[in-house]
Amino acid sequence: MKNAINPLDGRYFEKTRALAEYFSEEALMKYRVMMECEYLISLSALNKTALRKFTPAEIKIIRSLYEKFDDASYEEIKRGEAITNHDVKAVEYFLKEKLAKTSLKDSIEWIHFALTSEDTNNIAYALILSDSLDQVMKPEISKIISELDKLAKKYKNLPMLARTHGQSASPTTFGKEMRVFVARLEKRLAGLQSIKIETKLNGATGNYNAHITAYPDVDWLKFTKDFILQLNKLQATSYKLQANLTTTQIECHDSYVAVFDTLRRINTILLDFNQDMWRYISDGWVGQIPKAGETGSSTMPHKINPIDFENSEGNLGLANALFEFFARKLPISRLQRDLSDSTVERAFGTAFGHSYLAYVSLLQGLSKIKVNEIKIKEELVAHPEVVTEAIQTILRREGEKMPYEQLKELTRGKEVTLSDIHEFIDNLKVSEKIKKELLKITPENYTGLASKLASM
Repeated sequence: MKNAINPLDGRYFEKTRALAEYFSEEALMKYRVMMECEYLISLSALNKTALRKFTPAEIKIIRSLYEKFDDASYEEIKRGEAITNHDVKAVEYFLKEKLAKTSLKDSIEWIHFALTSEDTNNIAYALILSDSLDQVMKPEISKIISELDKLAKKYKNLPMLARTHGQSASPTTFGKEMRVFVARLEKRLAGLQSIKIETKLNGATGNYNAHITAYPDVDWLKFTKDFILQLNKLQATSYKLQANLTTTQIECHDSYVAVFDTLRRINTILLDFNQDMWRYISDGWVGQIPKAGETGSSTMPHKINPIDFENSEGNLGLANALFEFFARKLPISRLQRDLSDSTVERAFGTAFGHSYLAYVSLLQGLSKIKVNEIKIKEELVAHPEVVTEAIQTILRREGEKMPYEQLKELTRGKEVTLSDIHEFIDNLKVSEKIKKELLKITPENYTGLASKLASM
C-alpha cells in the first residue's frame, strides 16, 4: 500500500502478510467473536443456569459467526463501534443482532454474561499469540535452524581460522561455528515452546462478583479452567493456554512477557549470526551468488552487498526494542487497571512483523551464499602462529621450563612463518619423538573436536 506509514504494511507487506491473519484489526475482531461464541456455548453446557442447552445445529450456527467471519462482518462491527465508541461492546451487539435472527434469539442476553472487556480481550490476544507462534513464527525459526544445521554438517571438516578479540586464534571448522548457532537457537525455541500463555475469565475486578451473585452454586473456578481447556482443543496448536485464577481486572501479562523475552533472546542470537555472516562476507570467506538483473551499488558495478543480512539485523533491532518495551510496560498497571496496556497490545503485530521479516530476510541471504573454501584455507595457513598454543601445551606436559614465555618471545607482535616455528622446534632440548609430535601440528589439523561438535 503506497500510503502506508508503516513499512510492514507498505514496502514489506508481501513478505509479512502471513501475520495479517493474526494481528490485523479484523483478525482481533474475529478472535473476540470466537471467544464470545465459545463462552456462550460453554454457558449453555453448564445445566445450572437459566440458559438452555443448545442443540448441535445451534452450536454450529454460533461457531459459523467466527468460522465464516469476513470483511462484511468486520465492517458491521466497526459501524457499531462508531456508535458505542467501545470495540468489545460493538462485538457483543454484533453477535446479538446475528443470533436474534435465529432459534437462539431467546439466549442473546447471555452473550458477554458477567464479563468485563478484559475477559474478552485477554483471551483473544492469548489465542492470537498462540496461533501466530504456532503457524508463523516457530516454522520460520525452525527453517533457519534447519539451514544452519545443513551448513554445520556440510562443512564440519572445513578448518577455519578462529578469532578472539578480532585476532587470530586456535582454529575451528566452519561447520562447528554454524553448530554453535543451531545449539543456541534450539534451546531458546524449546523454551518458547514450553511457555503457557495465561488467561483470565473472572470479571470486572477478578473476583467473579457478577458470576457468584447470579449463580452462587456454580463452580466458576472449574468452569474457567474447563473453558480454557476447551479452547486449547479447538485451536489444536502446540502452544497451550492456561487459566490464571488470581488476577485483578486485567490478566497481569507476565506470560506474555515470557514469550516476548524469549523471542527477544532468539532475535539476539540471530542478530549475532547476521553480524558474523557480514564479517565472513567482508573477508571473502563467504561469497554471494549474483542474481541476474540485480544491482549492488548505484555507482560501483562490482558490488554484491549483504543486504539480506543487514535488513535482518535492522529489523531484529526494531523488534527487540518493542519487546523490551513490552516487558517494561505490560506488567505494570495503576492499581492493576488502567487502559494504557490496551493501546500497547495493538503493537504486538509490529514486533512480530519486524521479527518475521528478519527471519525471511536471513533465509533469503542464506539461499544466496557460497562458502569460499580456498579463501578460508588460505587465511588459516597465513596464520601459523595459531599452533603455538598446542606447542607450549605439549612442552608443559613434558616439563619444559617456561614454554609459554619462549613462544611469546618468538611470535607476539611479529609475523612468523611455519618455517620459523619449525626452526624453534628443532632447537628445543627435547627428544626426537617429541619434536616429531610437534612438527606434525599444522593450522589445518589443529582443530580439536570441532568436527565432532559440528556433527552433534
